[in-house]
Amino acid sequence: MILGQSVSIVTGGAGGLGLAAAERLLAAGGKVVLVDLPASKGAEEAERLGANARFAAADITATEQFEAALDVAEAMGELRGMVHCAGRGATVRILDREGQPGSLETYESIVRLNLIGSFNVLRLAAARMARNEPVDGERGAIVLTASVAAFEGQIGQIPYASSKAGIVGMTLVAARDLANRGIRVNSIAPGIFDTPILDRLGDEIKAGLAAKVPFPPRLGRPAEFGMLAAHLLENPMINGETVRIDGAIRMPPK
Repeated sequence: MILGQSVSIVTGGAGGLGLAAAERLLAAGGKVVLVDLPASKGAEEAERLGANARFAAADITATEQFEAALDVAEAMGELRGMVHCAGRGATVRILDREGQPGSLETYESIVRLNLIGSFNVLRLAAARMARNEPVDGERGAIVLTASVAAFEGQIGQIPYASSKAGIVGMTLVAARDLANRGIRVNSIAPGIFDTPILDRLGDEIKAGLAAKVPFPPRLGRPAEFGMLAAHLLENPMINGETVRIDGAIRMPPK
């Protein structure tokens, strides 16, 4: 995939890792549609990013809304790339302090957003890409976002870890399934990144998290995620892989 000749869609594009990926794709000369919730800063960010950026408000679990976002992308040209970053976490213990079962509703909501939402955007974007004429044998490339929690989930992360492990599990299957369509699928498993969501924790807690990273001994920078996402879209031989970007961290139980 040639980034400078392509239209990509980035979910969770109003901030954090998604916005960094969008900035990287735009810097390479591509066109990008930021997809995020209506209450996000997506419209402001798209305006800031310039003429090659658009915003489309959508819930990734709502098929009609995401189809409309894909229409926005195709109005800019052939959709050939997607970086899917939308998702969230929540704390659930299997048993709470009183020994009561953890919330099934919270578990279901996180799995629905992170895992079912990933399948929804994967299937809908792939359907659009499959209509493209091949360029160097390829019709499109998709990057999903997992997490190191898929491999070393911490206590309290069971809904998040389950959903991200599901994304790891679907990656190779999706790559094999879409191979005859000329569409590649990879995933990124980030470690601890310095995104706005961490700002709520305060500097002392952030410094403690950074100290757990072997090397480089700091939090990941969103731009580094964007670099990897762009490379996975560009490199035609990387397919069916989940790539960790974590400074060699292996998360402890808590």
